Amino acid sequence: MNRYHLLHVTEFQYDGPVSESYNEVRLRPMHDDRQSCVSFRLVTAPNSQVTAYRDAFGNWVHQFNIFPEHHRLTVQSESVVLAHEPPSNGKRSMSLSELDATGREACEEHFDFIAPTTYVPHLSALKDLMESAEQGSEGTVLGFVQAGSDLIHQRFRYVKGATHVHSSIADALSLGAGVCQDFAHLLLGMVRMRGLPGRYVSGYVVPEGENDAAGNLEEVVGGQASHAWTEVLVPGMGWVGFDPTLGKPAGLRHIRVAYGRDYGDVPPVRGVYKGHAGQRLSVDVRVRPVVDDAGHEFLQKTAAASPPEAAPERPQQPQQQQQ
Repeated sequence: MNRYHLLHVTEFQYDGPVSESYNEVRLRPMHDDRQSCVSFRLVTAPNSQVTAYRDAFGNWVHQFNIFPEHHRLTVQSESVVLAHEPPSNGKRSMSLSELDATGREACEEHFDFIAPTTYVPHLSALKDLMESAEQGSEGTVLGFVQAGSDLIHQRFRYVKGATHVHSSIADALSLGAGVCQDFAHLLLGMVRMRGLPGRYVSGYVVPEGENDAAGNLEEVVGGQASHAWTEVLVPGMGWVGFDPTLGKPAGLRHIRVAYGRDYGDVPPVRGVYKGHAGQRLSVDVRVRPVVDDAGHEFLQKTAAASPPEAAPERPQQPQQQQQ
């Protein structure tokens, strides 16, 4: 079944009163020809008035402000998404030699997705991976990207906490380890240096069954955090998804929420508040099919966690690193 229910709860707990909290979230799944966002609901506690707009990349951004003093902030989004089978265009992948002859056109049209960024600088340390990927590519663009994704999956260890939310690919390269955020950035670095537009995708992965509770997948679903992977513009085939963390192509169980140049464009929750208090962050993500293989509905309700002197404005703790 390709109909999924998603619940994402983020909670900030402060060790003193805070006020004037300004926040924006990117939590509404995309609605396009590849998936339909059947329903979406965003609730905050304390309650607030939420407004929405689309950013430069077409992502839904919801904003809300909480002015009174509070000791806790909970942001809960709930969605139902229908994933569609992608149409088969039957086109072959362009060869790498053809890319070299025509690549300038793609660079001009998709400059934002080729240029280096803070998280994804163009590093000479990537050249070894790129050369190995080209050797395993059979001479095609699609083969190069798939080989690059496979190399990252094979050579880098998944170690939760090895990097932090602001780490660039230089950290993952030096450690030989990271989490999905790092692996998506590594693949972006490789394809962009080869002249291919690539974009960072923030979203979720739906587990196929009980056996998925092993290995890397247990780190990306079920009380952990949202997931991340890479989409590459393969000439003749359009945007194609690759998940170097799980070592497989992005498919129907990859639910897309937002696109960007890197993680900095698409954090699920970002904001600032006024006050001297410290804070603790917790994130809970639940992703599951809406119906089982027998057609029985199993949506399950989840309970949400329910100035004497001028105070400085402080950033909310960054959203948990995408695992």
